[in-house]
Amino acid sequence: MGGLRPLPWVIRACKSGKRQSEDSISLIQILAPLNNKDALHDRIFVSTARNSNAYRATHGVRIMNGSAARFLRLGVSLSGLLVLGWVLTGQAAKPAAQGLPTDWTHRHVIFSEPATYEQVNQVTRDPRYWQQFYRQNVSRVLSDPMPSDDPSMNLGLQAPGGRKVHRDWSQDMGLGASSGAGNYPAKFAFRTDTANCGSATTPDYVVFNTGLLGSGTQASVVAYDNLYAGCSGIKPSVYWAYNTGGKILTSPVISSDGKQVAFVETNGSFGILVLLKWKAGTGTVGAPVTLTAVPAASYRTCVAPCMTSIFLSDGAGLPTDDTTSSAFPDYSHDTIWVGGARGWLHKITGGFAGTPAEVRTGGFPVQVNPGNPTSLSSPVYDRTSTNVFVGDYGGFLYSVTSAATVTKSAKIDFGAGLVAGPVLDSTAGKVYVFSSSDGSTSCTGLVPCSAVYLFATNFGSGTSGTEAMVGSSQVAPPNPNPLFEGSFDSTYRASVNATGNLYVCGNTGGPPIMYQVPITAGVMGTVVAGPPLANTTTGCSPVTDIPNPNALGGATEWIYAGVQTTGRGNSCASGGCILNLKVQPWTPSTPYAIGQQVLDTHFHLQVVRVAGTSRTVALGHPNWNVNTDGSTTDASVRWTNQGPYQTVHQGWLANTAYALNTQIVDSNGNIEWVATAGTSKNGAHPVWNLNVQGQTADNTVRWRNIGALATFSLAATGGTSGIIMDNTVGSGTLAGASEVYFSTQGNQACGATGTGGCAVQASQSALQ
Repeated sequence: MGGLRPLPWVIRACKSGKRQSEDSISLIQILAPLNNKDALHDRIFVSTARNSNAYRATHGVRIMNGSAARFLRLGVSLSGLLVLGWVLTGQAAKPAAQGLPTDWTHRHVIFSEPATYEQVNQVTRDPRYWQQFYRQNVSRVLSDPMPSDDPSMNLGLQAPGGRKVHRDWSQDMGLGASSGAGNYPAKFAFRTDTANCGSATTPDYVVFNTGLLGSGTQASVVAYDNLYAGCSGIKPSVYWAYNTGGKILTSPVISSDGKQVAFVETNGSFGILVLLKWKAGTGTVGAPVTLTAVPAASYRTCVAPCMTSIFLSDGAGLPTDDTTSSAFPDYSHDTIWVGGARGWLHKITGGFAGTPAEVRTGGFPVQVNPGNPTSLSSPVYDRTSTNVFVGDYGGFLYSVTSAATVTKSAKIDFGAGLVAGPVLDSTAGKVYVFSSSDGSTSCTGLVPCSAVYLFATNFGSGTSGTEAMVGSSQVAPPNPNPLFEGSFDSTYRASVNATGNLYVCGNTGGPPIMYQVPITAGVMGTVVAGPPLANTTTGCSPVTDIPNPNALGGATEWIYAGVQTTGRGNSCASGGCILNLKVQPWTPSTPYAIGQQVLDTHFHLQVVRVAGTSRTVALGHPNWNVNTDGSTTDASVRWTNQGPYQTVHQGWLANTAYALNTQIVDSNGNIEWVATAGTSKNGAHPVWNLNVQGQTADNTVRWRNIGALATFSLAATGGTSGIIMDNTVGSGTLAGASEVYFSTQGNQACGATGTGGCAVQASQSALQ
């Protein structure tokens, strides 16, 4: 199958009035290419899969009867379905022509799996559904086989145990440059099956806004190619860099074919939507090409590099600014949505394919809250409901129809405002909103709470949804830190009923803490507090969840967040930093090898001590032992509890008294737990036992190996922007094609390229 993984759902066909045979499950096969939007649901091939009893035991499919048998329904599936792009002849229509943008919008429109034919009909028409599928399921290979011997790849930061932690690369974007808190770079891959180096005709690239006013000596926007450590030559190279005349304080987005970039910039209190055609090899950060806007009517035929500017204006035609709202492209209708100052929501048609123009009829632009206008955060368009969802800095959520009819929620933020755009599950019809302060006195110390609010896409006027509290806030003034968006795990995205976990960096009135919000059938459950990420009250970035099903040693899932100061990671040195945590979920009927790790329902890490196969889905997850080094039986698997998640571990010290239950990280990167208190030996560290549950004698101390370190960190002055993922690669792929990207929020040494705000690429697994 060329490395493509099957779609995680199937349709089950039932004969009218009859019970479906338990020996067969019908499968739906979408064959249209990604960029044929309206044909995705029309070309369907149905086949039959046998041995459904074994299938149900593995995947939890349940055969249903009764009146519901008259409809096509979906069950969870990880096998049996050929992916889109394959043709009936059996030859693979390789997705080489399918571009894969990854930008802020792909964090804000997600899809749990469809559970009805109607949902299939809706979500498979949305290009973002297929982009999500490619991003999380298609294994890629690196185009350039040359290994990296670039010494600049290693910046020499020491992790406990002497292991190097380093950025794969770090590039100076200018003194004071930053994509900005809550903003994201944007990444584009021209092939879904190959990670292209700079030597390719169409190399992969990543775009950063610098946050600085463009000039002849400072780019306002820059792109890099030759991204991967396994590529030959200098990693990375500046692909292009432009002075667009303004300051870009929002996130860039990329067209579906990768040939254009859009963003909103501000210039003299004017908000301007810029559409840009780039050209490879034009400009550098310090010597960018200065672009002059062409008229919108001339943009389609202008020769790259070129751009056009759409000046945003209110209902009276007066200019409006935008420093808070990123552009959201609706690929299906070639429309771009933009918020901005004074509560105006703008609709631009002809975005990437037509003649760009702001719509000034049918109620647009629309001021969502004319009685108390405040700046809008980033809007999100839902192709299913055809509504736009947007929050404002006054603390309200709005739904706006295609006829410009506005529905306003109750006030749900009494602090910094709804700074982050909402996150939409388009399949389930759910909208998740992130509030810095709920205005209550419900949290410890009778102070307000940080909160996640859940709305239906058809929420009513004045409603407040349901709330899950994620730590304390504080009474304004002063305002608490903003609560940026969280991220859903792979379990949620693969579920047919919006079931899984949402991870949020909360506690906006104190040191940021990572929280797990369990969600069952679209209902938020009891929140589980994880580790603090910093020592003092400071800002936290959005959370990014990245599953890699092709990782060496088995599927691995990580979450990432950056804190602005006093980071608690091993490599943070109490400054700003980025941290990751392993959150691989437990799965039923799964073979597990010794040393594999999963996150349990208590936010503890469980490590396999005896290999075996986990319980069936019917039994559910085991009753996890909550004690550090405690053992859990899970069918034929035996787990040991590494304990509550810790982001800081000390290394071993000679001649030191160690109390019972103390943890350190040894020279092999494993966590050692004090089983017998005592004093360590003089001189060098002992020879550590490499086996899980293996014991090491160290003078009068007895250590027990409780598994590998599962959190890493990297210094990032001032914290990080939003963090985006890179390619999903197999274990045999060369180095450097499975990465994360972000910018620092402060100045630091950017490798060998200078000192300033850095554009950074780091590895997913160990931030190195």
